[in-house]
Amino acid sequence: MKDLRAIEAIAFDLDGTLVDSAPDIRHALNAALEAAGLAHFDLDTVRAWIGDGPDALIAQALCRHEIDPDEAMHAQLRKTFDAYTLAAPLQSGGVFHGIAELVAGLARRLPMVVVTNKPTALARAVLRAAGLLPCLSGVHGADAADQRKPAPFLLLAAAQRLGVAPERLLMVGDAPPDLLAAQAAGCPAALVAWGYGGHAIAKALPPRAWRVETPQQLLLAALGSRGVRGVRSEATNH
Repeated sequence: MKDLRAIEAIAFDLDGTLVDSAPDIRHALNAALEAAGLAHFDLDTVRAWIGDGPDALIAQALCRHEIDPDEAMHAQLRKTFDAYTLAAPLQSGGVFHGIAELVAGLARRLPMVVVTNKPTALARAVLRAAGLLPCLSGVHGADAADQRKPAPFLLLAAAQRLGVAPERLLMVGDAPPDLLAAQAAGCPAALVAWGYGGHAIAKALPPRAWRVETPQQLLLAALGSRGVRGVRSEATNH
């Protein structure tokens, strides 16, 4: 594990990094497809599509069905997807093993945010259901297509809000968009071994990136770091 003494804050990806939300994403997607009279997809298929946000997820499903949707159809599918997500954000999935301990252990030592391609409202609902929201200093979701990782927009916004330089903000994620966004923003990055997208990473990681095998490994490295900053939690940050 690399030296984290220069790290002043951590940005976590959400789906596949903090939470195993694939079963709930599959449920919401299939509910939307069923309402449109389309066939369902299995969990393994949906899990492989996760990472670019719901609009890209829906586009993947329609492509597999060989459908070129109009704007109204896509909007209706997205509306149904959002409704099912908000109604049961983490009913079948859950927090990955060791994540609750990681977040609790870091809460008084380093400010943490979530940087995700899931829209902010959906991300906050999942984090609230996971019990992680009160420990966070912010949730930065992709509420427009051009904000999505691998674009650096969300990471730079998070760094600015936290008052830290990008090179002192560690991006922790499970897939190529996380590493590419970090590279574009000038942030160091850690690739987690337990997520959905690690199989898509070649052996050679980008510069300033490294692998994390377990949440405990990251916790131990971060607890030994210097330069800790204090910020208000999401529970009191309005």
